[in-house]
Amino acid sequence: MYETVMSHFPRQEMPNNSPKLLDLLDDTVPGIGTYEDFNTIDWVREKSKDRDRHREITNKSKQSTVALLFSISDAFSGWLLMLLIGLMSGALAGGIDIAAHWMTDLKEGVCLNGFWFNHEHCCWASNETTFQERDKCPQWKSWAELMVGVSEGPGLYVVNYFMYMCWALLFAFLAVILVRAFAPYACGSGIPEIKTILSGFIIRGYLGKWTLIIKTITLVLAVSSGLSLGKEGPLVHVACCCANVLCHFFTKYRRNEAKRREVLSAASAVGVSVAFGAPIGGVLFSLEEVSYYFPLKTLWRSFFAALVAAFTLRSINPFGNSRLVLFYVEFHTPWHLLELIPFVLLGIFGGLWGAFFIRANIAWCRLRKNTCLGHYPVLEVVVVTLLTAFLAFPIEYTRMSSSELISELFNDCGLLDSSKLCCYTSNSGSASGSVNATAANGLGARLVGPDLYTAMWQLALALLLKMIFTVVTFGMKVPSGLFIPSMAVGAIAGRLLGVCMEQLAIRHHEGDIFRGWCSPGADCITPGLYAMVGAAACLGGVTRMTVSLVVIMFELTGGLEYIVPLMAAAMTSKWVADALGRESIYEAHIRLNGYPFLEAKEEFRHKTLATDVMQPRRGDPLLSVLTESRMTVEEVERLIADTTYSGFPVVISQQSPRLVGFVLRRDLVISLGEKNARRNQEGVVSMSPILFTECDPPMSPSAPPAVKLRSILDLSPFTVTVHTPMEIVVDIFRKLGLRQCLVIQNGRLLGIITKKDILKHMAQMANRDPDSILFN
Repeated sequence: MYETVMSHFPRQEMPNNSPKLLDLLDDTVPGIGTYEDFNTIDWVREKSKDRDRHREITNKSKQSTVALLFSISDAFSGWLLMLLIGLMSGALAGGIDIAAHWMTDLKEGVCLNGFWFNHEHCCWASNETTFQERDKCPQWKSWAELMVGVSEGPGLYVVNYFMYMCWALLFAFLAVILVRAFAPYACGSGIPEIKTILSGFIIRGYLGKWTLIIKTITLVLAVSSGLSLGKEGPLVHVACCCANVLCHFFTKYRRNEAKRREVLSAASAVGVSVAFGAPIGGVLFSLEEVSYYFPLKTLWRSFFAALVAAFTLRSINPFGNSRLVLFYVEFHTPWHLLELIPFVLLGIFGGLWGAFFIRANIAWCRLRKNTCLGHYPVLEVVVVTLLTAFLAFPIEYTRMSSSELISELFNDCGLLDSSKLCCYTSNSGSASGSVNATAANGLGARLVGPDLYTAMWQLALALLLKMIFTVVTFGMKVPSGLFIPSMAVGAIAGRLLGVCMEQLAIRHHEGDIFRGWCSPGADCITPGLYAMVGAAACLGGVTRMTVSLVVIMFELTGGLEYIVPLMAAAMTSKWVADALGRESIYEAHIRLNGYPFLEAKEEFRHKTLATDVMQPRRGDPLLSVLTESRMTVEEVERLIADTTYSGFPVVISQQSPRLVGFVLRRDLVISLGEKNARRNQEGVVSMSPILFTECDPPMSPSAPPAVKLRSILDLSPFTVTVHTPMEIVVDIFRKLGLRQCLVIQNGRLLGIITKKDILKHMAQMANRDPDSILFN
């Protein structure tokens, strides 16, 4: 597959008075082997470094007890790091849940017993709360009651409306200001960038401590503002920030970028685990959606870290219901085989919604990026928040938080429910606040009542508003997740369809289709199940998740018998969305931002060769190379100054361009810097020769001392021939995580192919602008 040619000079005795060679192998030079910002790591070199380190520790452990203990602690350090990540992420997620719940209720009123109580906790402690009006208690006062002393009438509505908008604007403004001032990387979901980082790209500061602090604070503010966004995607970013910060306390992970990415893969699983209370689903999400390199060892550690995080969150109990999420539900009515038809219809709707959302959101983000709209991010956030709050307050289902809305829609109506969605009527026309209260009246007790008709119209309007505002909100300069808004859209559509199916079954229960579905005193159909299936379908259409999505929804509901409807909806959603566009929302944002990411799911079907892609092309300047023994410090420094390449091939000579190896630009700059080569030995001047040879060539006694850089030379760079098909080259880059690949013919260096060249070529083959892949 590849070939490396090295030059071997005959060993000669050096005169006693000859200058000493400066060999950078003697002492490790700080900075060698590290990477600059916005560069790709060398996976092969990083894994090789880790194997060498592990081999050295194993050999030393046989020599002394201290070395053996160090070896044991080194092996245990990975599990200790997973434990710390789980504890830290779970604690932060619990704090975010509690704060967001309290601040969301703060927009509507305050608790007199203690301002730190949210609405639900405030009324729990009240002895005057009735079952029928358990959301109302004397201790909880709306802003109108506090400010103007009115408890009913139009004045109450107007003041509460005004205060709701003021609090929403304040929260959103604080969020965008904090992001702009302290951590610009804290905006957005974070999952597209994490996918890119896990593929080997370096974005310094994206997972830093300031990003962690600001993202945690602004995530609470953004969710509380009432914008159409969720906290679940950003929680993955928060967990990865925790992992990156903690990695700095462990030498093994601090000094090796590939090992650190194994930890970040596990942290992605932790983020989903605390977001949905789904440890297994989190591990599968990391494996299916975000991870680039996921060995078996990482699978075990991801499972352990997700378990610790879920246990920590359960110990905090942020919602006071012994559950990890606000919308945990349990259904008891079995589903019927023919219900697969509406479930598939929900899958089709989810696929259509996913394709529409991706195209609309990318078009809006591109408009923001290429026009003056992008120059005023604070104004954009304020205007969108103002419109969202203005239109959301009049409708009950848009005024509440998205998590509460999903909980309401998933709800299986029972005796204890006073929701409008459970307000059915009997044949005689008497309304019922709950289902089972009038079950004795027979099947007519499940007919739609006036309140439920009102709720259906409000849900239809809420669906339209949610779709519009989610398109506009995702991508603004505040932390914004996509899971919950997408699930809310699907849950609304599913609940509407579920109620329609329920009424069809009741009104035609003697027909051939619905015979046997209904029986007195029991539910014919569970509308909440349709909401859950619709939520899974819409989330799958946007993210293209399948296996992990079904497992997450299963862990949310705890019902094994509903896996088949979820699988049917998820697969249908993916097929429909893929037919209209192959990219998920995360891949679309990766391409929009120009990140150098090679998507493993995208097949390369074109019959081109390496010679069609390699640089230099015909008519271009010759490839910049170094020779192994005939260049001086001045010539190398001039070459570095005149070019911007990340590395240089090393050949025997310009006349005989047979490949010796490859050296990185950063390693060259550090090795030849004033603090290294010229500091370690006096006499190194601009005319000092640079040697990449293994043997010491004969030198004149009067010649300046040579600088030997063989230690930074990669002697086994990956190479292909000019006739190698590009589909093989693309597979090599994907599976080995290469930065570059050298093109040779009969051992002679002809060109180089970089990751950027491949991305440009793939864009060109797809009839896209090749320059669109450039990182901005």
